[in-house]
Amino acid sequence: MPLRVYNTLSRQKEDFQTVEPGQVKMYLCGPTVYKPAHIGHMVGPVIFDTVKRYLSYSGYKVTWVVNITDVDDKLINRANERKMTVEALAKEMTQDYFDNLKTMAVDGIDHFPYATQHIQEMQDIISTLIEKGYAYPLEGDVYFNCTKDEDYGKLSGRSLTELLAGTRAETHGGKHHPADFALWKSSKAGEPAWDSPWGPGRPGWHIECSAMAKKILGDSIDIHGGGLDLMFPHHENELAQSESCTGKPFARYWMHNGLMQASGAAGKVGGGHDKHGDKTADLTAAKEAQEANKLAGSKGAASVKELFAKHDPETIRFFLLATHYRSPIDFSDERIAETGKSLEGFYRLFETYERVAGQSFYSLKSSDVRSDNTPLSGEPAAYFAELDTLRQRYLEAMDDDFNTGGAVGVLFDLRKTLNAFIGDHKLDTATADKSKLPAITAGMLLLKELSSILGVFRDAKKKAASADDGTVDGLMQLVIQIRADARKNKNFAVADLIRNKLNELKITLEDRTDQTLWRKN
Repeated sequence: MPLRVYNTLSRQKEDFQTVEPGQVKMYLCGPTVYKPAHIGHMVGPVIFDTVKRYLSYSGYKVTWVVNITDVDDKLINRANERKMTVEALAKEMTQDYFDNLKTMAVDGIDHFPYATQHIQEMQDIISTLIEKGYAYPLEGDVYFNCTKDEDYGKLSGRSLTELLAGTRAETHGGKHHPADFALWKSSKAGEPAWDSPWGPGRPGWHIECSAMAKKILGDSIDIHGGGLDLMFPHHENELAQSESCTGKPFARYWMHNGLMQASGAAGKVGGGHDKHGDKTADLTAAKEAQEANKLAGSKGAASVKELFAKHDPETIRFFLLATHYRSPIDFSDERIAETGKSLEGFYRLFETYERVAGQSFYSLKSSDVRSDNTPLSGEPAAYFAELDTLRQRYLEAMDDDFNTGGAVGVLFDLRKTLNAFIGDHKLDTATADKSKLPAITAGMLLLKELSSILGVFRDAKKKAASADDGTVDGLMQLVIQIRADARKNKNFAVADLIRNKLNELKITLEDRTDQTLWRKN
């Protein structure tokens, strides 16, 4: 099936057609860098990193831009609170953001433009809008004239009156219409300011993204992404000013990810886009409900680095991708921990494969090019047919609006198939039939190929080195032997006590046909 993408602008899934054949220009709204990033700030980057991986795997050349908003009211206020310059605060928090992206294996971003480095481009767009009658200066400010734009509101699907209702509009007695928004703001004493034809000031929030996207990607881009909370007013205003400036469509596909919710809230609106995606009112209601329950720093959300101290970053990435990107994510430490436990089965499979094949799963060189027109084949035929079916299911899920939740489900089914093959052919025993090794390696290569698209299982888990590793292993072998003797003598109470106490110490025993293995969780 062809790749189909849900477009917020049309409220339906559409066949994916790019502005330039084989090229994808993608823009994702980045952070306002005034405080440490929390988990909500990682949702968009992880999702669109995966989108880029899949598009690249499917043969597209992708250019991905994520902006850094380094001038804003929030930055000014926080810098004043911390008695430091806006520039110094922005630099510190930007590095925090970069560090977290690296830890989360988000490495596909091609450009990180800073708002303060594109002031001239913003002024150029504002000047063009004034010349065309879409904007007007007012006492050192410049406002976009929403009533001049005949299709203003087409992204959120509401009329100007409906959009204004319940929205906190920027106040100025001289504005032509209450919904008109600032393109340029005159600066107060002590605030960052740049010279302009309208007096010293700084850009409005919305104009920043339009200018940076236009500068790097051109007048028309393929994908514009961001959280559902940005649909209005940010993306609505961004679209209006960009298209009014150039007279061209700004973005072919508007992709909005669901928001991180406090645990228990997401069920009330879960999967709202899939169920109500073709209805404007339902999409708006989903936005309002998710915003009300959104996990945010202002609501006490922990920083990402605090979360990393409790959970493996790979587990967190897997957790974020286990839900379809348009659905809200039900966040809790317990749910992330459950995800971590579910991944243990993969890590055990990797250990088993290394024992069986004498090479690490992580060293396998899988294909990074889509080749589903060539069926997987080999012996045993039924096993390879199952591998091919699983690959097709994975690709069908991803072709259906980047359904990573469905793709994750396929990885678990693939793990089950591989474990069954190892067990059925007793590959993890001293009497294993070595002729079956190419078949299990083919399956592991498929797992590597598909998991790489999700950005998981890329690097082996690092185990802390210790001078007494040999001693610990020796003691564990002694404990395992004592337990084995207890079981042999039918003293199951002692055997169970040993296992239970080891579990309390987060040590897992795995009884196999010819040995018992142990691992520290």
